[in-house]
Amino acid sequence: MLFMKRPNILFIMSDDHASNAISSYGSRFADIAPTPNIDRIGNEGVRLENCYCTNSICTPSRATIITGQYSHTNGVKTLCDFLTTDTPTLPELLQESGYSTALFGKWHVGAHPKGFDQWAVLPGQGFYNDPSFIFPDEESAPEGTIVDEITDDLFSYPNERKEHGGFGVMTRLPGYVTELTTDMSLDWLNDSRDPDKPFFLCCHHKAPHDFFEYHHKYENLFDGIELPEPETLFEDDDTLNEISRKYGSTVSDRCPEVSMLKRLQQENYPNGGPVDFEGLDFKARTRKAYQKYMKDYLRTVRSIDDNVGRLLDWLDESGEAENTIVIYTSDQGMMLGEHDKIDKRWIFNESQQMPFLMRYPAEIKAGQVCHDMVDNVDFAPTLLNYAGLEAPEFMQGRNACSVLEGNAPADWRQSVYYRYWMHMAHHWIPAHYGLRTPDHMLVFFYGMVLDASGCFHPDCQKNTDPGFELYDLKKDPFETTNVYDDPAYLDIREELKQQLQQMKQDVGDTDERYPELASLWEKMS
Repeated sequence: MLFMKRPNILFIMSDDHASNAISSYGSRFADIAPTPNIDRIGNEGVRLENCYCTNSICTPSRATIITGQYSHTNGVKTLCDFLTTDTPTLPELLQESGYSTALFGKWHVGAHPKGFDQWAVLPGQGFYNDPSFIFPDEESAPEGTIVDEITDDLFSYPNERKEHGGFGVMTRLPGYVTELTTDMSLDWLNDSRDPDKPFFLCCHHKAPHDFFEYHHKYENLFDGIELPEPETLFEDDDTLNEISRKYGSTVSDRCPEVSMLKRLQQENYPNGGPVDFEGLDFKARTRKAYQKYMKDYLRTVRSIDDNVGRLLDWLDESGEAENTIVIYTSDQGMMLGEHDKIDKRWIFNESQQMPFLMRYPAEIKAGQVCHDMVDNVDFAPTLLNYAGLEAPEFMQGRNACSVLEGNAPADWRQSVYYRYWMHMAHHWIPAHYGLRTPDHMLVFFYGMVLDASGCFHPDCQKNTDPGFELYDLKKDPFETTNVYDDPAYLDIREELKQQLQQMKQDVGDTDERYPELASLWEKMS
């Protein structure tokens, strides 16, 4: 019998919330757009400076978090893969061990939410205003609001819809999604959980994901303020010739397929478009687009921070704070104009880095800052350990409890593996994999779709330029200068390439099914 005082776990996760938009991470917006409630979690516990995702896109990252497995292992490599494995997930293991469990907000892994006593999730990406939620059945949904078929929400998965055997009933709720998600979480804490059990609550926000639709009460936030720009918003011509700069969604109109500037000229832009760029030169247009979308993004972040505060207040008032693990993270990072980009998906630090702040007074001293490398594949084993459970052998991550407590073992990882599969889909980003260490980042752009799902656009079937890029993170922390062909880095690059190949073997991403990829590596090496 497990001891009774196992910790509660409050797992708050947002979508595309960059560390650069959290004030305790030294955000350039810290004074203009502070996040005091999110900061409080780290100030009263630990803040991870080097937490990374293995695949910086929503569905794969979320699948990795609950399975403790890399994308190639759990089968969720793209937005169009669904978590169909019978392998138990983190919530299932906690539920089976006696936890009272619930999930509210964004789920986005396609499959039925297993392991939760109660849940209400957005269909696919969901909407910001008056959003629909999927409930398990009519009995659990608010009375009088049932929609028979899950067909009317943007980005809903085919298998969520009734004609495909969808896993629940859908109801549209009046209000703003961040507040509704928090309301349901608080209602469950107050009225529905089993008070005799520890709880595992996932409060998963849609914000600040594109389209950055903010609550109307924040409409005038940042009026008359000029937001600071990233140092790499404008890069020189030599840098723009790199593979990583030729593709992908941009703030400027440099990438005509997916450009924030181009989108802001359209009549259907959510919060008050279009924006008038007439008569402006390239830099002026880009700056105007940056100011518009960043203010909208930060307005959605303000709502998240306010609602995190509501949850922290509940813990204080209920007396549960001391015995509750509180985590704030995001499913991945986000490029906030760095390198003229507005997306995740890339191995660039702003995209790969996840914010991770955790408070657990019983085990973690307040005010710690951890610089060890932690991966989202480690989340499930770590939380299981805190819950008094051993991680199953099928989980590929490691228990990071000692790391979070400031006592990293001598053999703790010195590198993290990354792979983005969804070649040229949606945001025109080529497929790539790579390795990040404390000192360097090496990436191989192989530029082939292989058999990745969801790559329907004709451009996805076209190979893009292959090549390597190498960045010296000590001398060049903003990843601006590719030194792969610099003779001074010859030994380092060859050593890192060997490390990358070994890591692929270690995590089981061997590419045996893709002989053309092995041939390309040999050719490019």
